[in-house]
Amino acid sequence: MKYLLVCTAFLFVFSCKNSHNTTKPTTDTDISAISTKEYTEFKVLDSKYINTDELWQPFHKDLEAFTEKEYQALKPLILEQDIPTLQAHIQNGNLTYENLTKFYLYRIRKFDRENALSLNSVISLNPNVISEAQQKDEALKNRMRKHLIFGMPILLKDNINTATMPTTAGAVAFQNNTTADAFIVERLKENGALILGKANLSEWAYFFCGDCPSGYSAIGGQTLNPYGRKVMDTGGSSSGSGVAVAANFCVAAIGSETSGSILSPSSQNSVVGLKPTIGVLSRSGIIPISSTLDTPGPITKNVTDSAIVLDAMLGYDGNDSKSMSTNWDNGSLYENFDDHTLRGKRFGAFKELLEDSLYVRALTDLKSKGAIIIEIDEEKVKLPGFIRLLNLDMQNDFPSYVEASGDPSLHLKSIQDVIAFNKKDSITTMPYGQKLFEGVVTDRASEAEFDEIKTILKTNGRLFFDTPMETLSLHGFLSVNNYHAGAAAVVEYPAITVPMGYKDNGEPKGLTFIAKPLSENDLLSWAYAYEQASHRRMAPKNYN
Repeated sequence: MKYLLVCTAFLFVFSCKNSHNTTKPTTDTDISAISTKEYTEFKVLDSKYINTDELWQPFHKDLEAFTEKEYQALKPLILEQDIPTLQAHIQNGNLTYENLTKFYLYRIRKFDRENALSLNSVISLNPNVISEAQQKDEALKNRMRKHLIFGMPILLKDNINTATMPTTAGAVAFQNNTTADAFIVERLKENGALILGKANLSEWAYFFCGDCPSGYSAIGGQTLNPYGRKVMDTGGSSSGSGVAVAANFCVAAIGSETSGSILSPSSQNSVVGLKPTIGVLSRSGIIPISSTLDTPGPITKNVTDSAIVLDAMLGYDGNDSKSMSTNWDNGSLYENFDDHTLRGKRFGAFKELLEDSLYVRALTDLKSKGAIIIEIDEEKVKLPGFIRLLNLDMQNDFPSYVEASGDPSLHLKSIQDVIAFNKKDSITTMPYGQKLFEGVVTDRASEAEFDEIKTILKTNGRLFFDTPMETLSLHGFLSVNNYHAGAAAVVEYPAITVPMGYKDNGEPKGLTFIAKPLSENDLLSWAYAYEQASHRRMAPKNYN
């Protein structure tokens, strides 16, 4: 199984249950089209669709009085701090939600676009966010804070619906896709979070072009890695979310994953990314790839914040076929961390990864906290039909999203409609082509064949993980970045990646924990204990 498996983000869902033509596409087993690519030259860098004057016009008056001096004074209180620390500063009167929000807006304006350090990580900003922050300050005086997410500015990957900004998926065709809030956005707002804006992404969650770099979208331009602009891959498809968190443009961001699209950009940008068990978080109101495999998840600078943000999005959604009630929404995810939680836990470490010195060092860190490391060989199983699963899901799931959650005025109801739209101006709408979308519309399967594809994938995924887990009594697995994201995806296993250091050239890497479904409490606890034992994350030096 190849490591840089799938950086698909996760957003569209369709099944070919009414089709009886069983023509197979040529991409049956080839997953290279949705894998991370080491591009260093780009056809397009800056967005042709974002007008920075228009982007910042709503904030001119409010930011006029926010000076560089005030920004510098706030940096020690905000930069790299976790949510409990930020809330303590606010409770103590050293900080306000309004100034916290202005601080992030100032940094985005300072660093994100049209300058020598630009990262192109933010697509749009909530024009009301400063007034909403002022309201949070008033509400705090009345003791209305009920959750730690209260007043925290959050960026959403731009495939997640919110009422204050269009949801574009990075595509020109959806530039004016005006929607209501997604279910998880409703939950964030109910708990008091501030929606700061929308983050760039690999267009259509990296299931669009095939021959294109991670982090590119026609609307957002090319997202760049703050640890190595134009040199290091950003990971996909939640590229803007990972970059924005790494560069301290927000408290946290929400990404989405089908197979590796949270884990990849999080590890590539030295932040924490959690891909939950499918069904723990609602997918309603999120542009889909696959209703079988998609899930949103938090991207944060530390494990504590990941637990807090996850907690703030929990809730059963009757409109999501996989949604489940977890009974976790009582603070248990983040209030009971224990540095000693690794003691006696048995983890499978893949022998194929032991040539990686950062991985070996991470294993030593885990052993120092009492973990038991069992070296294992990878089970020799494949994931046949993985691309076909995504194709067949997307054929039905995309129209379902448009009907239930999209903007009907766009008159784009299918992938075929988007393909036709892009062909009208291919240079600006699809400079890298749309090979994967073309594969979606040509794939066909009967209901029985589609069910067989899903069954084989899940069976093989279980063989990959469950065989050593049961034979060796393992609690979980230890991987790197998104190397085993495909196998984890097909068995719906949750995973979390934590910064584990940097290669000689400064490129970040992450240690990734994988465990059985609904093991989020364990994953967060293990990740927290490792984080406290190692403290590997370093902020990108040019953005301090």
